[in-house]
Amino acid sequence: MTCKIQDMASLLQPQFLFHFLLFIIIFLFSAPSTPKAETFSYYNNNNNNGSGNMSGSGFAASATDCNYFQGKWVYDASYPLYESSQCPFIDPQFDCQRYGRPDKLYQKYRWQPYVCDLPRFNALDYLRQWKGKKIMFVGDSLSSNQWQSLACIIHSSVPYARTSVTRSGALTTLYHEEYDVTLMVYRTQFLVDLVNEGIGRVLKLDSIRNGDAWKGMDMLIFNSGHWWTHTESYQPFDYFQEGNTLYKDMNRMVAYYKGLTTWARWVNLNVDPSKTKVFFLGVSPTHYMGSDWDAPTKSCPGETEPFYGYDYPAGRPPGWMVIEKILTTRIKKPVYWLDVTTLSQYRKDAHPSYYSGLHPGTDCSHWCLPGLPDTWNELLNAAIFQWSGH
Repeated sequence: MTCKIQDMASLLQPQFLFHFLLFIIIFLFSAPSTPKAETFSYYNNNNNNGSGNMSGSGFAASATDCNYFQGKWVYDASYPLYESSQCPFIDPQFDCQRYGRPDKLYQKYRWQPYVCDLPRFNALDYLRQWKGKKIMFVGDSLSSNQWQSLACIIHSSVPYARTSVTRSGALTTLYHEEYDVTLMVYRTQFLVDLVNEGIGRVLKLDSIRNGDAWKGMDMLIFNSGHWWTHTESYQPFDYFQEGNTLYKDMNRMVAYYKGLTTWARWVNLNVDPSKTKVFFLGVSPTHYMGSDWDAPTKSCPGETEPFYGYDYPAGRPPGWMVIEKILTTRIKKPVYWLDVTTLSQYRKDAHPSYYSGLHPGTDCSHWCLPGLPDTWNELLNAAIFQWSGH
């Protein structure tokens, strides 16, 4: 196959202008008037998918359901849900206490919705509910962050249960033998394919060959966003490719939109809603720039409390708008958007910062365990019950 290469000398060519205009259209038609706390949304744009009684273009699960995503962080002495020293599944990257973080206050915050209570995670009920089932997280290191959190929450309730862990390439599998529950994480930075070729590392925006590994699951929790904004020496690829055309560079939100469009097509073609529940974890924010919360001289190191306020000063990141556009225009099967962006933006205090065993320098993008991903899993659990009509 012969590929055409586009470089920066081609900025004024029609195809580049199309990419640029596409991003402007996405931005203008997706941007909310004010950045409020997110809604808990069920997306399904096909009335004939056989999945149940909800359809339409993006709406809350029902008029009477609690919106778990509008709320605030409150101190709760009963937290955390587990101790990091007692969980064998935490990677050094997220084990902040082991690597010297001196404070524990960040572990003591609970997410409190404004008009209801978020159900506390019951690990035994969870294991019984998913007996004989397979659950897979699919995404980058933040998916691993959430997978390890769920593994630790469950382990804290059944610490002597027989388990086995196997690793094969991008896939890690935790099997609970007594309950016959399989909890997996499949590592992929972009969901679409990243391939080493003669010309270099190529990010193929219209290809998902790895998707065969995701089939046959009872629940899929997707995530992608963290790596799409990386540029220059921080990006893990040399070219974008769409069709037969290679691009040396591309507007990152345009590329993200194209990549998630390919993911949406995969879901539409491969998911049977009567057998598989699909979730998409929203944008997980970073806290490298204190100006995001009106503290321009600061970053995440040394932060010990959440941001208190309703509107986060930085507003929603552009990736949020791309996800909303994809879920409202491209998805034809039911997908729950775990829209954690704003509640996570408030948690400037919850990153490893200097206290990570594997991340050199300052880490203001991942999250300590126990910590914020535990709340993501409490929200996931609540979402399952809302979806099931409990």
